[in-house]
Amino acid sequence: MRIFNYPSRPAEQRVARIVNRGLEFQKSDLDAVTRICEQVRRRGDRAVISYTRRFDAPRMSLKSMQVSKKEFANAAKKVDRSFTRALNRAAANIKRFHEQQLRQSWMQTDRPGTLLGQLINPVNAAGVYVPGARGGKTPLVSSVLMGVIPARVAGVKQVAMVTPPTRGGGVSPHLLVAAKKAGANAVYKVGSAWAIAALAYGTETIPKVDVIVGPGNIYVTLAKKILAGTVGIDMVAGPSEILVIADESARPEFIAADLLSQAEHDVLSSAVLITDSKKLAKSVAGEVKGQLAHLARADIAEKSLSQFGAIIVVKDIAAAIDMANRIAPEHLELQINAALEVVGKIRNAGAIFVGNYTPEAVGDYIAGPNHVLPTAGTARFASALSVDNFMKKTSLIRYTQNAFQREAPDIIRLAEVEGLGAHAGSVKVRL
Repeated sequence: MRIFNYPSRPAEQRVARIVNRGLEFQKSDLDAVTRICEQVRRRGDRAVISYTRRFDAPRMSLKSMQVSKKEFANAAKKVDRSFTRALNRAAANIKRFHEQQLRQSWMQTDRPGTLLGQLINPVNAAGVYVPGARGGKTPLVSSVLMGVIPARVAGVKQVAMVTPPTRGGGVSPHLLVAAKKAGANAVYKVGSAWAIAALAYGTETIPKVDVIVGPGNIYVTLAKKILAGTVGIDMVAGPSEILVIADESARPEFIAADLLSQAEHDVLSSAVLITDSKKLAKSVAGEVKGQLAHLARADIAEKSLSQFGAIIVVKDIAAAIDMANRIAPEHLELQINAALEVVGKIRNAGAIFVGNYTPEAVGDYIAGPNHVLPTAGTARFASALSVDNFMKKTSLIRYTQNAFQREAPDIIRLAEVEGLGAHAGSVKVRL
């Protein structure tokens, strides 16, 4: 990894490149996804099965598109006890954390004659997208838990999960066991943009939902972007990223491993270390090179680091925090002395991992907070997937006659300023 001294022009250029890195796609991709969505809207199941046979499972039939009870039962027999134990712990931690996010409806009556409030209710139906698993060999179990559990905690009655089938038309038993544990009502063997469109519009087999959550490839992301408004979405997510702030107390081998854990995701992923120690910077660069040689996805990680990776040396930790707030990373690790003392200074980050023994991976799988996080600088205004994504807030307003008469003149005046005579009239007629 290249080391930059900050402030300097090369460092500024690299930071700008990272900050401006967003969702990259070609117009041809957008056009293709738009056509897919329209086909699903018009043709329903016929379009979904056609795309599924063409790109995923050539022998998929409409009857087998929904995972059957028998498939769930068989899946339970194929997973080992160690997986079940880990799954149960992760599910319990995630459920416990998200239960703390639940909000209650409320009312206020402090102004005489008025009753004002907010009613909070879950959406009726949600869709959870779980990305493809490279032929079923690497099932993304954590994505199942992080999407389904918050929906169930929110009180959503119908939770549908969609995931691309294997070439043979199946779904990993680990995903099915996870779906059952998390509380999905149904699982459909459908992926990519046509899965998002099916959830948004509804088909003969796949019911229409109110909200769609979960990460995916560029086609999935573009479909969510196009259909936002037709259906609620969690976010338009870009490639994964990590930023580590470290001082001389940190362990170089830990930092290198954490940087590579994100760089291996995608060639567009970003992995950055900001430190006030030149010695640590050099040690981490050496560790990255050494660990990279033994990484299965070394080609992806190496390209990611060359494009969007950096080790930046700053004058002090305060400068590192300022830069972190500017970059607004998805994952921010604090491997520094007295890390908890500076947490309050972090304004922009999807999730903060504190201390040498809190790698980003604990958040991916088992800690409890959601791992679906804002990327590409959107942590400046966006938040992690949560129970709130599945809730609606409805305002409640009631006036007595006396309260209405007391405030009516002000209502009339504001309506007249806006030139809305009928609004003013609706008040005057009651006086």
